[in-house]
Amino acid sequence: MILKFLYLEWKSFIRSASFSTNLALKIILGFLAVLYSFIFLMAGIGAFYGLKEMHLDPLQTVNKYLIYYFLLDLGIRLLLQKIPVMNIRPLLTLPFKRPTIVNFSIGKTLLSFFNFLHVFFFLPFTVILLIEGYDLLSVMLWHLAMVALVYINNFLNIILTNKDNIFTVFLVVVVILAGLQYYHFFTITDYTSGFFDGLFHTTWMFLLPVLVLLGLYYFTYNYLKTNLYLDAGLSTKHEIAKTEDLTWLNQFGTLGTFLKNDIKLIKRNKRSRTTVVMSILFLLYGFIFFRENSHQPEVMRIFAGIFVSGGFLFTFGQFVPSWDSSYYQLMMTQNISYKGYLSSKWWLIVIATFISTILSSFYLIYGWQVYLTIVVGAIYNIGVNSHLVLLGGAFTKTPIDLQSTKGAFGDKKAFNTSAMLLSLPKLLLPVLLYWAGSSILNFNLGLAFVAIAGILGFAFRDIVFSKIEKIYKTEKYKTIDAYKQKG
Repeated sequence: MILKFLYLEWKSFIRSASFSTNLALKIILGFLAVLYSFIFLMAGIGAFYGLKEMHLDPLQTVNKYLIYYFLLDLGIRLLLQKIPVMNIRPLLTLPFKRPTIVNFSIGKTLLSFFNFLHVFFFLPFTVILLIEGYDLLSVMLWHLAMVALVYINNFLNIILTNKDNIFTVFLVVVVILAGLQYYHFFTITDYTSGFFDGLFHTTWMFLLPVLVLLGLYYFTYNYLKTNLYLDAGLSTKHEIAKTEDLTWLNQFGTLGTFLKNDIKLIKRNKRSRTTVVMSILFLLYGFIFFRENSHQPEVMRIFAGIFVSGGFLFTFGQFVPSWDSSYYQLMMTQNISYKGYLSSKWWLIVIATFISTILSSFYLIYGWQVYLTIVVGAIYNIGVNSHLVLLGGAFTKTPIDLQSTKGAFGDKKAFNTSAMLLSLPKLLLPVLLYWAGSSILNFNLGLAFVAIAGILGFAFRDIVFSKIEKIYKTEKYKTIDAYKQKG
């Protein structure tokens, strides 16, 4: 029966109308998987010898920070890892046993790359421990516990996947813990390192994560099996609708109508609310580049300025019109203006960029030059990048499930050459302009070059919008067809 399910999965993949797009995407993701596997492999090897050169006990030091390793892993899963379920509804009308369907669905999660990736860190680290003379039994029990903890995160991701705002709460907790430890108010590793050390030094403690893993599997199995009904677990959940007039936007005519729709979309749906959280996190990006001991090239400061002010632009703007994919066909049957539709998205991006620039004023602690860099980045985002993300949306035909927080960067993450080429001027052009100005005179001229590019983009906005509108009309039916596809 399992082989039959695998056969159906393969047929679903190759018969999809988006097969060629998904195939190109999977090739790219394959290269990325190899890259990250190599990084984890080098980390697993380098962790031992690097810490030893620093005159630290490798195992004890790794155990000390494993709490953050697994918390980070769980956070990434909550944000990115989708639960690979089958198209279950047709199967329920066939003579398949429910336990078989559930076990196959759970089995697909066990083979996820998010689990497999950790092998490249823990396996070489474990082998080196054995080569260096660590106790065989202790090392093997410790490694078994690490495997159990990896799969505990896998099942926690399944259980928490439908919980509203769980990623936001999780992120706040991790940031608070890391901040308290950084400023020496409370060091969580002092308490957790004892547990991870015990997994090595005590022969019975490995049973704790193993038993928790078995308990989570039993809970997940029963949860999925209980909800495997068309009229219960698989039915669409309807929430109580809340009336929001936003009548003050009526004064803007058609533009106000579209803005009201976008504001309601952001407030009412999980995925769109996640983008707001992500855009807030972009505000912290500058701490990587603006610190005195960041050791980053001066030219990369404008790169940070673009990101700090452009969080909403990158997380929301790059998926226009995918946010409306669930009712895009209906919209296209109405007598609406593409220019009005795109203008509403543009104004939403501009307002969010302006708000992000104001909120980032705390970077004044690093001086006026730093904040001026953020302001110039905002000008470039409004004048140039806002147009580029709208243009890229015409080619990135990625349906979005508004009720899912998974895949924050799109359901299919569709790969195409046009969208990829359009991403280059978003970040590389301002860096090149800043470098050119700094090389000719100083950083002020570099900022001036970037600001002038943004002002020129704003000045020619009407011409650019006309070109973008034509492209959207050309791609209209391809976009409609793409939004019909589920695979």
